[in-house]
Formats: sequence, structure tokens, C-alpha cells
Amino acid sequence: MTLAAHVRQLDSGEFVIHQLDDHLFAVARLAGRFAKSIEAASWGELAGVWHDLGKYQPAFQKYIASASGLEAHIEAPGRVKHAIAGALHAARERGPYGQLLAYLIAGHHAGLPDWNPGQAPGAALSQELKNEAATLAQAIAGGVPQAILAPSIALGSPTIRKSEDLHFWLRMLFSCLVDADFLDTEAFMADGRAEMRGGYPEILVLREAFERHMASRFAIADTPVKRLRGEILARCIKHAAQPPGLFSLTVPTGGGKTLASLGFALHHAEQHGLRRVIYVIPYTSIIEQTADVFRGVFDGLDASPVIEHHSNIEAENETARSRTACENWDAPIVVTTNVQFFESLYAARPSRCRKLHNIANSVVVLDEAQLLPPEHLAPILDALRQLIAHYRVTVVLSTATQPELHKTRSDAFGRVLLQGLGEARELAPDPARLYRDLERVTVELPESPQQRCSWQTIAGELAEHERVLCIVNRRDDAATLWGLLPEGALHLSARMCGAHRAEVIAEIRRRLIAREPVRVVSTQLVEAGVDLDFPVVYRAMAGLDSIAQAAGRCNREGRLPQKGRVVVFNPPQPSPSGLLLKAEQAAEIVLMGAAGEPLTPLQFERYFDCFYGGVNSYDKELVMELLQRDAALGQIQFRSAAQAFRLIPDEGQRPVMVTWGQGRSLVELLKKTGPNRDLMRKLQRHTVSLHEYQWKLLLSRGDLEWHRDFLIQKSDVLYHSVLGLLPEVPDYAPSSLVV
Repeated sequence: MTLAAHVRQLDSGEFVIHQLDDHLFAVARLAGRFAKSIEAASWGELAGVWHDLGKYQPAFQKYIASASGLEAHIEAPGRVKHAIAGALHAARERGPYGQLLAYLIAGHHAGLPDWNPGQAPGAALSQELKNEAATLAQAIAGGVPQAILAPSIALGSPTIRKSEDLHFWLRMLFSCLVDADFLDTEAFMADGRAEMRGGYPEILVLREAFERHMASRFAIADTPVKRLRGEILARCIKHAAQPPGLFSLTVPTGGGKTLASLGFALHHAEQHGLRRVIYVIPYTSIIEQTADVFRGVFDGLDASPVIEHHSNIEAENETARSRTACENWDAPIVVTTNVQFFESLYAARPSRCRKLHNIANSVVVLDEAQLLPPEHLAPILDALRQLIAHYRVTVVLSTATQPELHKTRSDAFGRVLLQGLGEARELAPDPARLYRDLERVTVELPESPQQRCSWQTIAGELAEHERVLCIVNRRDDAATLWGLLPEGALHLSARMCGAHRAEVIAEIRRRLIAREPVRVVSTQLVEAGVDLDFPVVYRAMAGLDSIAQAAGRCNREGRLPQKGRVVVFNPPQPSPSGLLLKAEQAAEIVLMGAAGEPLTPLQFERYFDCFYGGVNSYDKELVMELLQRDAALGQIQFRSAAQAFRLIPDEGQRPVMVTWGQGRSLVELLKKTGPNRDLMRKLQRHTVSLHEYQWKLLLSRGDLEWHRDFLIQKSDVLYHSVLGLLPEVPDYAPSSLVV
């Protein structure tokens, strides 16, 4: 009898068998090749040979004979367990090293397990290894070939030297196994995805395309700002020959960081044999803009090298090929979010982990690095440190306001609270000089924290300007202030769906270019990466980095005959307690009584020292303790750590599909035909997240309705044509105060 790993049914009705021996050896070869990039080829190979050992059970062969299709092999209630058999065999045959392999093999469908029963659901590995001996015995009785049961694969010592680093190394190795398993299964199932992989331009080709694009872009450097951008780019390229490691790119807003960092990354990757460039960006609004810039750079190539991996991508920008590449990041340029990147590095699920091995041997650019959440800095910096030290990753901290991530921070007794990254090599030419040369605004500060302004006063001042932007800290404040402005004012906040925000930003740019009147009130989502150029910008008191970002929206191109004007004001009420208030207070401490220009590298250093000093914890969910406490014993809580590590807590949030614009027809199509991938991708651009207390109230009033598992706008008056979704309940949740 031919033993099957998978079964596929042809259009003719005939069944084709994916032979189990062939699958195990193919996954072993592929996982070994992937793991070679992390110097663990033998580990990947052995994990591949044993990962489906449990499929030799007669019960499994009987089950798979009655099922067909890609999902037939995935464990679920009522199906035959198979992953634990290989894990148990590894633990028995290879001692402590085998116990480490057991995590990978046991989790290759269900996800990396906890060693002990923990906070996350799912069986603990320690219990499974005790309770599932019969599964292995049945598999061996099913006739496992000796070449699979006892392969001559010698395991070398793990390349990491500290037990604290073990979790990261195992997760990287897990990535090699699950991606190899996915790819070999995909090739057998012949669903067309395998043919869409690969075929991207080489880094050399991308570097040449970049140089052609930049030569035309800088053919006419007709302003001082453009000349400085050219100088910054030239210096980045000059320093690309330096060895891989940690770099910083400290350039004032509007100084051309995006293209300068891309130039460095491509030259650096080519010179050091690195495989890809990964851009990690805080907001989806910036991702869309950055990806569009990159697509413009490589527009003449046969195949676009750029993929976007985030939740808000427009269906029109996604192809079957790019969608496939998002599964394992095998494209040469990946643009993604902080959430996707860092949560994947601490994930347990195979679908999130499979791309991790492709982060090795790459250049990672952290755009707007100051926006990394301080309460998660310990695991974030640990991940970056390990990528640099063990996986040949170059990290570039790109921002106008460097957040001092190189510093190790200790308490009054000398105990380390946050291990810094160490000194970074600066790519920009003399940041202090750049700030002087790119000084395009004057900043007006309030006389004291007690000098507060009413919204009516601020609205009156804004009305005196034809083109002005005002940035506030809360969505409720944005709505209140907009209501006090003259007719025709525009509004931006996360109460608006992505498609609505994009349309408003396009309208703002149109009016600015046409020199038409345009008054805008926005939350801080407009600050990072949204290229707008106003002569006057008002900013509610906030962190110094936020004030600097707001200033970057003023006289951005330096075309005004005089400096632009940035007015910082104290709103009627300070920010609620939390990080937003701590940032505001740190800025007040640094700014009040400071002499000279407030937006300089020295001031930012003082600000971040003050701000980070007020953070209660750099690992508030104790993620590192879950992963490191008992690692010397080989006991790691993978699943609990993955559940705990959330950069943005969901606080019961749910997306609401709104009927703004094309949303109405998309919602009707959903009701008529049900969900499909393309439709759901389009609908993501027409959703707004609400907190639990908000959507439950609207649901009880009949303003929302359920359709399957989706919340849908029912009341036509619920979505305002300017303000977006109106929950009519004050936003009390902390995250609602940010964007």
C-alpha cells in the first residue's frame, strides 16, 4: 500500500497521492536549505524528516483515504493526531536537542506550544510528550522506513550561546520547517500558487533602476532643500560599504529619508550579499504612500519587486503574485507595519512565523523609529539585537527624532531596566548641521502649561488663515474643533475609513497645489509620512517628537519667502493619564526654560531621556520572562508569550463595515454573495474600528447589524460625510486618544 501525506482529486475524479516518504525527504531538503541561512541546516533537515512521522499510523492512512484536498492533513477535532509522534521520537532519540526539535514538530500545524500549561489555550508540550506514547508506537507499527526513523543526520550545537536567545533561534528554525512544509504541499496540490513564486529582479537590477530614477529626479536641484536631499543620499550610498550592523539615519522631516534609506539599503545589500530590503512603518497610511513611491522607482521593470503586507491594502494594488509573496516574504522589497513585523517575531502560529527565516540576511529599515511603543521596548530591542548579532541583518533607525534606543537604562540601584542596542553608525552628514540648514519654520510655544486655550479661541485664530493645519491629540477634540471652523474645513481622524481618509488627503493636496483656501483639523495620523506642505501649522501640546513631525508639515519644501509658522498651544484639558500625558509632560519639562531652537538633536535626546524615564515598564506583559525564565532547562512558553505580545491591545475592538462611498455597494455584494478574498480586501478600506462599549450600544439601538460574523452600518446617519463614523459615546479607551 502506498502511504499518503496528502491526497488531491483531479477534475476527472481520479485521486493522486503525495507519497509520505517523498514528502518527508522533500521537506527535509527544503527546510535544511532554509536553515542554512541561520547556520542550522542539519536541524532543519532532521525536523523535516520527522515532522509527519505520525502519518504512518494506520488510523491516519484510513482517515486520509476518505478525504481529499489541501486541508485534509491539518489537525482538527475529530481528526487523527499526527504531529506529536515525531516530537516524541525526537525527544527520545536526541536527548536535550531532541526536546528542542519537539517544539517545532509538535507545533508545525497548531503552532509553537508552551512547555507548561499556561495562559494560552492548547495542550502543553510537557504533557503531550507524556500522554501520547501510543501515537508514536502506532506510527512505528505502520512501517516507518529505517532511513526516516534513524537518519544519519548529526546535529551541531546551536549557534546561539545564551539560553536567553534560545526562543528566538527556535522560532527562526520553526519558520524554516513550516515554510518548507507549506511549499512542498503547495507544489503537490498544484493550485497555481507555486508557479507565482520567485522570478523577482536581482538586487543589482533594483540598484541600477534606483540610480536611473534618482538621476532624473535630481537633474534639476532648484531649491536648497533639494540640494540637501542630494547630499544626504550621496553620503548614505558612500557608507553602504560598511559592514552589516546597526545604523541610524537622522534627518529632519522633509529631508528625503525614504529614498536616501532605500539607496543605502540597495547598495548595502548588493555589496554584502543580503537578499532583501524590509521597510517597517508604524501606520498603514504611510505604508501606502511609501509603497507607491517605491513602485514609481521600479516602474520600468517587468515584475514589480515591491509587496505590501498590512491589513489595509487596496485590492487594486494587490496581485495574486504579491498576495502569494506576502505569505513568506520571498520578494526583494517588503513594506510592512510595526505590528506585522514585531508580532510575527514573537508569534506562535505557523502562518505568521513562516516568513521569519526570510528576514535573515536582509536590510531592515525602521521608519519613524520613535513611534515604537515604549511599554514593549524590551522585547522589541531584544529582537533587533538578535537579528543583528546572529542573523546577518542590518537595521537602520530612520527618523527625524532619534529615540535614543542605543542607551541602556538602569534604575537608581544600577539594575538594568532596558538593554539598549549599542551605538549606531550615523548615515546622515552631521545631523546638527542638517537641522540648521533645513530650518524652515519658527516655533511659538505657550508661556506655561497653565496657559490653556479654548477651542473657540483656536478656531478663531485658524479662521484668520486661508491655508492652515491644526493637529490635536484626540478624535473628540478634532470633531469639536472642526465644528467651530468656517464652512469648507476638512477633517482627518481614524473615525474615517481608509478610503475616505485617502480621498480627503488627495483633496488637501489638490487645494494646496491650486493655492485654494484649505483649513484642516486632524489627529496625529497626518504627522508621520503624509507629505503635506502648509504655511501655518498649529499643534496641541504633545511629545516633542510629535511637535517635530507637525513642523514637518509646514514649509516642507522651503518655498516660502519667509519661515513657516508653527504654533504650539495647550488645549482646554491636558491629555488623560497614560503615555500621551507622559509624553506631553516630558516635552513641557524640556521646552519650558530651554534657550534657542526647540527642535534640535540635543533637545530630542533630553526629551527621550525624560520620557522613557517615566515609563512604568518596558515589558508590561512580561513577555521576556515567559520566554527566558526557564530557557536553560529547555522550557519555553511560546504560545503564552505570543498571546501576550500585542503592540496595540484590541480592548474588545471590532471593525465596522461602513457604507461611505463604494462601501454601500460592497456591503450589498457581501450580503448577496458572501465573503471572498478580493471582496474582503476591498471592504477593509471601508471599515472603522470601534471599542466594545461603542459597538454594543450602537447594536442595541439598531444602528448596526450583524451579517454572519461581520458588523455592518445599518443607519444612514451613522456615518458623517466629513467626520466619519459617529459613535456618540466619548472615547474613553486609551488607544482612542492616539489616532
